[in-house]
Amino acid sequence: MSVVDKVLGKITPMPNDEKRAEATANARAIASRDGWLWMVLDHHDQIRACFEACRDAESAEDRVAAMKELAVILKGHSLAEEVVLYPALAQAGEKMHAGHAYSEQTTAKMQMAEWENIAPSTPQWKDKLEHIRGAVLTHMYEEESSWFLHLKDKADRQDHLTDRYREEFERYCGESADGGMGRSAAQDASRGDGLGAGMGA
Repeated sequence: MSVVDKVLGKITPMPNDEKRAEATANARAIASRDGWLWMVLDHHDQIRACFEACRDAESAEDRVAAMKELAVILKGHSLAEEVVLYPALAQAGEKMHAGHAYSEQTTAKMQMAEWENIAPSTPQWKDKLEHIRGAVLTHMYEEESSWFLHLKDKADRQDHLTDRYREEFERYCGESADGGMGRSAAQDASRGDGLGAGMGA
């Protein structure tokens, strides 16, 4: 772990499972089922499941496949946040939180690029997975427990945010009935096109 990683860990300590679950439940309680926040929470659930699939994968081939699936949902989700939700957060008077959110996702993208270059059969691959997982789960906790609650409360044109978030997510991931990866994105991931350096939450 680099010096920068250690410093960031002290600034933003990782919440435990109980706190993360409580934040998700509280956010669900104020989200409408057809709104942007509900979609974000669904994507967060999918991201958590993809991380678990990466942790459970044993062979190098299975690890690469799980990593690619994770990368697709992370990229589509992070792009939608960066194009739609973070600007809205800044416009709602939360510029510091918006800037912090962008910074964290940029760091995650850099970590993802490093992870891609690590041989999946090595212990270093699992170490990097755990590092990225911890950072992304903490980032999602910040969104669910604070940033996006402010956005839900303060932002005008909530329907517009929903339409735009969906549009940007589907632009990358494709349309899917459950709000997750579309068929085209999943096919790209299986071919090895969906990884890249795009990562965040």
